[in-house]
Amino acid sequence: MALQLGDVAPNFTAETTHGVINFHEWIGDSWCVFFSHPADFTPVCTTELGTVAKYRSEFDKRNVKTIAISVDPIDSHFAWIKDIEETQNTKLDYPIIADPNRVIANLYGMIHPNALDNMTVRSVFIIGPDKKIKLMLTYPASTGRNFDEIIRVIDSLQLTANYQVATPANWKDGDDVIVSTAIKTEDIPAKFPKGHTVIKPYLRTTPQPNK
Repeated sequence: MALQLGDVAPNFTAETTHGVINFHEWIGDSWCVFFSHPADFTPVCTTELGTVAKYRSEFDKRNVKTIAISVDPIDSHFAWIKDIEETQNTKLDYPIIADPNRVIANLYGMIHPNALDNMTVRSVFIIGPDKKIKLMLTYPASTGRNFDEIIRVIDSLQLTANYQVATPANWKDGDDVIVSTAIKTEDIPAKFPKGHTVIKPYLRTTPQPNK
């Protein structure tokens, strides 16, 4: 059965460029961005892995670990890292999983036969400290991922995990948020003392509560 939002992310033990890891133990009490690549030495992936390394401070601020996977073997990963660091002018400081037998790729549904029958597509899984899947995205092999969007989603996930709010379309950190419909309008001031606006009975906004 395909993975669903809210499912516990399947655990595994794997060889990586940072040694052998148990996935759940490696995540620990952090959030995790787990993302796949069709193959080593591919141009779009090279830019993506470099971009994630350059965003390290943004991920660290949010208590997020990053880990990549490709179906190529570990020796290929180490060789590829040299190219990534050279061409993207950065230090690759997070692990890449070697999955030559495609065990993990199949566990996570990363191989889509209609697209690539022997390689992973560009999947993204955001996993919470509770090891549950909070977001799944799949891109075609030809389209590089937007990591600004992934950071934005993490901000929303972390905010809405702690407050009874949702984030509207195109929301960015610092923008107003939507009060949960589970909260009665008369109860909003006690929960959100910064004020609120009633646009419709079901659409009430308030300043971001953790800012």
